[in-house]
Amino acid sequence: MSFVTPDQPRRATDARSAGARPPGRAGPPRRVPLPRDGTPGRRHAPLVVAALVAAGGAALTSWLPVALVLWLFQVSEGAASLLGGVRAGAAGWLLGQGVPLATANGPLGLAPLAVTALAVWRLTRAGVHATRAIGARGSRSPGRTLVAATAVGIAYALLGLLAAMLAGAGVSPVRAGLTLAVLGTLAAGVGAARTTGLAEAVAAQVPPPLREGVRAGLVAGLVLLGAGAAVAGLAVATGGGDAADLIGAYRTGVAGQAGITLVSLAYAPNATVWSTSYLLGPGFAIGTDTAVRTSEVSVGALPALPLFAGLPSGPVDGLGSAAVLAVPVLAGMATGWLLARRLFGVAAAERTSPPWRRLLVPAVLAGPVAGLLLGAAAAASGGPLGAGRLAEVGPVGWQVALAATVVTGGGALIGAAATRWLTRLST
Repeated sequence: MSFVTPDQPRRATDARSAGARPPGRAGPPRRVPLPRDGTPGRRHAPLVVAALVAAGGAALTSWLPVALVLWLFQVSEGAASLLGGVRAGAAGWLLGQGVPLATANGPLGLAPLAVTALAVWRLTRAGVHATRAIGARGSRSPGRTLVAATAVGIAYALLGLLAAMLAGAGVSPVRAGLTLAVLGTLAAGVGAARTTGLAEAVAAQVPPPLREGVRAGLVAGLVLLGAGAAVAGLAVATGGGDAADLIGAYRTGVAGQAGITLVSLAYAPNATVWSTSYLLGPGFAIGTDTAVRTSEVSVGALPALPLFAGLPSGPVDGLGSAAVLAVPVLAGMATGWLLARRLFGVAAAERTSPPWRRLLVPAVLAGPVAGLLLGAAAAASGGPLGAGRLAEVGPVGWQVALAATVVTGGGALIGAAATRWLTRLST
């Protein structure tokens, strides 16, 4: 028999009011905080493993197409072998990322920009994968972004050293390691910054005129490259018979001709940049003391490559020259029109009218941004094709940058001002 004192029910009531759980009853489930990437209980991979896997995947997926194409090219010479295809693929893969090759005819440094674009894209994805693997997604941490990008860059540099040793004596392992370390870190940094949210956070802190100017400059640069691609495609189509004759001159089978065609397509972005430089005015060179521009075409003996089948036969005079040089100006004016329409749309949502300063400052900034983009593309698209006369091939980067800055900036300024004036008149 048990006795209950008068204060015991009061204690039980006090305990329940304080949140105590009565014996034998299950309480509400406890809320466990989620990790920063939103996956409960997930164990993240070590940094070294994540970087090696991400960089290895990027290297493999960008090397395989190069190895296949160069193996087909070796078929044209009757010297195709598995080991030869692997070594040639390693050399071509390094060449596509800016590592020059030493050949019997001199240095080969004309990088196929299609391989460059593929490698940069895969490295950007490697930065995304490495950042997710270490649990830094959405952290907005500059330190974790830098760590992920640097780790991928170091792993990619080690793979570059391995590829240089596999390619043979024509490649410097030190040059390959340093070049791929820089390229890997920068490209992976873009993907890592987008994944952590750091890029978005930084962009939000940039003043609106500067942000609009960068966007307009990138649009102008891409429009000019699109115009250059159209002109290059038209030139190759016009000279398609010459290109077919050059391919047929190799006297190979179907596989060999496919390899030659694919090698030529790998240099199609180079031809796009050269065509853009031609439209802007500076033009490009196909060897020492040569020039291909609207006012002058002076070239000597050319290599038997289909890439050179669409070169102009002579200078463009009269209305033709004016029409060619008007294309970059029209592209700049179109950029200014798009910029003004965008700003007027934002202002209409805010029930205000954009002031002149908010409109003209981005238009002026669009010129230097487009100039930097096209100047960098021009510098990357050129390089030597051997010693002697072919030591200089491609446009001069600073000349293209200067011409693009002046033409695009002036055109965007005219287009933006004209759009505002016409909009004011219509209202």
